[in-house]
Amino acid sequence: MTFLEALEEQRWDDHRYYHHSRVNQSLHLVSALSFLVAYAMLFVEPAVSALIGWLIAMPSRQIGHFFFEPKGYDAANQATHEHKEAIKVGYNLRRKIVLLSIWFLSPLALIPVYGDLYSFVRGVALLWLWIGIGAVFFRTIQLFFLKDVQAGLVWFTKILTDPFHDVKIYHRAPLYLLRGELYDPIVGSETEPVRESSLATPVS
Repeated sequence: MTFLEALEEQRWDDHRYYHHSRVNQSLHLVSALSFLVAYAMLFVEPAVSALIGWLIAMPSRQIGHFFFEPKGYDAANQATHEHKEAIKVGYNLRRKIVLLSIWFLSPLALIPVYGDLYSFVRGVALLWLWIGIGAVFFRTIQLFFLKDVQAGLVWFTKILTDPFHDVKIYHRAPLYLLRGELYDPIVGSETEPVRESSLATPVS
């Protein structure tokens, strides 16, 4: 596949495997809008950008995955939760727990360094910024060896552009949720057709 075809395929696999819940989709909308603000603030005040990303965008995003996304058998895609976790190219729940643990514990390393609250918060924010950047580059380079260079670069591009794409595809999710629709019928129903995927592994 071309780069753009692979990107489209990864996005579709991410949606159909990991975004069945309308609550999860709505939280992804909140996360996406927060990340867009963080992107803008990155050029103005990187520390503020990191705080928005890690304290608003990331929690809202991961709460949806951990607490609202179904963990049972996926009848629409004929896959168990365990199977999807095993083949996930990006950060599955286990890898996310490791990353979030590093994020949560990292401020402890700076307690002896800064004597005032402002400097400490700013230092933590910049540390979180580098943790986020490092996590993306680490997994991208890892995929170069586990898969191939294109797979890594496609995942890298997908991660950076996810906020824009999530706003596009999930902007109606809160409305559907208010109407009482808890799951996306396209990806969460046994009776709805599911588009065939030419990729064997989904990504997030």
